Amino acid sequence: MGNPFPGEHPEWLWRDPDPKSSYDAIVIGGGGHGLATAYYLAKNHGMTNIAILEKGWLAGGNMARNTTIIRSNYLWDESAAIYEHALKLWEELPEELDYDFLFSQRGVLNLAHSLQDVRDSVRRVEANRLNGVDAEFLTPEEVQKVCPIVNISEDVRYPVLGATFQPRAGIAKHDHVAWAFARACDAMGVDIIQNCEVTGFVRDGNRVTGVETTRGRILSDTVGMVAAGHSSVLAEKAGFRLPVQSHPLQALVSELYEPVHPTVVMSNYVHVYVSQAHKGELVMGAGVDQYNGYGQRGSFHVIEHQMAAALELFPIFGRAHLLRTWGGIVDVCPDASPIIGATPVDGLYVNAGWGTGGFKATPAAGWAMAHTMATGEPHELNQPFGLERFTTGHLIDEHGAAGVAH
Repeated sequence: MGNPFPGEHPEWLWRDPDPKSSYDAIVIGGGGHGLATAYYLAKNHGMTNIAILEKGWLAGGNMARNTTIIRSNYLWDESAAIYEHALKLWEELPEELDYDFLFSQRGVLNLAHSLQDVRDSVRRVEANRLNGVDAEFLTPEEVQKVCPIVNISEDVRYPVLGATFQPRAGIAKHDHVAWAFARACDAMGVDIIQNCEVTGFVRDGNRVTGVETTRGRILSDTVGMVAAGHSSVLAEKAGFRLPVQSHPLQALVSELYEPVHPTVVMSNYVHVYVSQAHKGELVMGAGVDQYNGYGQRGSFHVIEHQMAAALELFPIFGRAHLLRTWGGIVDVCPDASPIIGATPVDGLYVNAGWGTGGFKATPAAGWAMAHTMATGEPHELNQPFGLERFTTGHLIDEHGAAGVAH
């Protein structure tokens, strides 16, 4: 396919190996979670005869369309455990992968705009502290000390009454994260096969034995589905249904500006998040569009409302110019928590349903998925996130509990 960024990224990324006839494991999806799964299969479990199958190009799906936000200040114990493990891995990965993917621990503010917001925020801070997650509740004046450009005036529709703050949280450059994992996978002998869409599954009774692809049949008795936004489509091809719905998720960036925004600010009540990328773009987004769809675009009214919210919080951005908008596709589970574990088909595993939380969980999701694929048993991190919870009723309801849907 050629290198679309000549001189910017190493040529090996566009080396397109022919798939072997069989592998010890197949990972469907060449985004962040798929690459991290293959990396930890090789690093933690010594499995290197692995194929990553990507229907498009490396990290060209949701990995290229996310919020870049990394944090672990989730309410429930199960969520806090996997996201905090992810954050600890994020803190090690730049050195471990020998790649500067611009991980910046600039902190994340989750604003409170009502009395109920304040109560929920204080509750979440205390839950975070009990789980060893750094968190504190700030007054409006303390919020402005962290981020001087936030409007804390009382003369607005939704005044800032305070905020939670996680100092270790931050952002990373999502495409560089993908290159870092991909380079490490390639060095360990993993095949990264692009332009290879999975069209079906090969089975022997109730056991998976391989996949049908646009580049031929590839055999393996261990297959992981790690394709954000299209998990339910793959599951249907394998003969079962997943309790997920796919929704568009929109975001945008401005033209380049001098550094003015020192942290990440998120507001659930007015539903917007704002950060500033390393080059200077303002990165803004909101929640998922409410309709189901697979189009990588979204409805105009969502962008319109998020801009109105952003301008009330940040009047300084009133003359900012839009550079580009985009949309990803996210899988959303009924309890707003992911699925990581076995499926009804033996040897077939799934990592799906992250909603808007996928990027920040990347290394821990790969860690847990790799353990599950290598051993056939869930890791303690993903034990609570199996499909069986939808029949036992042990749901992990993060709807609204995590401060904002990102």
